[in-house]
Amino acid sequence: MGLLAAALSTNPPLAVSNLVAEKTGVSVPIVNTNDPVESEYYKILLDDDAAEKDVLNWTENAEAFAKAGGDDRRLTLHLRIEQRLDRVRREYEDFVQRHPKHVNAHLAYGSFLNDTKDEDGAIAQWEAARQLAPTNPAPWNNLANIYGHHGPILKAFEYYDKAIELDPNQAVYYQNLATTVYLFRVDASNYYHLSENEVFDKSLGLYRKAIELAPDDFVLFTDYAESYYGIKPPRWKEGLEAWTEALKVAHSEVEREGVYIHLARFNLKLGQFDAARQDLSMVTNDMYLTLKKRVTRNLAEAIAEAATNAPAMPPAAKVRSGSGNTE
Repeated sequence: MGLLAAALSTNPPLAVSNLVAEKTGVSVPIVNTNDPVESEYYKILLDDDAAEKDVLNWTENAEAFAKAGGDDRRLTLHLRIEQRLDRVRREYEDFVQRHPKHVNAHLAYGSFLNDTKDEDGAIAQWEAARQLAPTNPAPWNNLANIYGHHGPILKAFEYYDKAIELDPNQAVYYQNLATTVYLFRVDASNYYHLSENEVFDKSLGLYRKAIELAPDDFVLFTDYAESYYGIKPPRWKEGLEAWTEALKVAHSEVEREGVYIHLARFNLKLGQFDAARQDLSMVTNDMYLTLKKRVTRNLAEAIAEAATNAPAMPPAAKVRSGSGNTE
């Protein structure tokens, strides 16, 4: 309890609420850390967060050690990680057994289990949260994520729709549903009674709604723009516009150069070869060198093909000397 008091003294209520939101997917009012149950719950979140950081640190150090020519310590590392996570698992299990109606504890425990590859356990915890708080959108979204990966897909559509109905202001819910509709187009067509073209429209509309709610989310912008690669018939002009918008919210030079690769591809598809060449000139980072070479080769081939297929110019007319007549 002394450690907890120290943690709480350095983590004001707002930080507590932020950690709750991170672990549960739920935005909550400022947490009352004077409540002993909530203090105990928050301690578990702190332990969960610390364990996550430990595992990442150990894994990174092990990889660095191996690259430096050290011994293979994977078995030792695996055991160490299991023991570290098992302590947190026991904390969650004990808490939810003593406080079975604590919705956020079920949500956080479910996220912990899902992160540690126990999806069945995660489903059980999120279902418990959904039963306890059917108007809370987080368990609906979390369960939809599971169904979107492992089925039944129709249940994913249903649960994402429910999450959006309960909280229409969360960008991630629209993004998740947009991705699922896009990937499972036949199922979406049957579920929503739409043609394939209308399914694409629905997915793009959901992405745009998410962007409206999160206008600075670069990953969201790129997810939306990348969807134009698979749309049939192609919508290259709209895709170019989407990547142009993504460029505006890129946060680093690496992100910007990645967007220029995509802009070059779409300009190439549109036959705008000079623009594609200009896009490629903006890419200088070594990490994109292979991609840049590939797109540059594709551009050269497209230019050559366009020149080959261009209609032949009519022969120049000859003019007789001293006459206005032509041959």
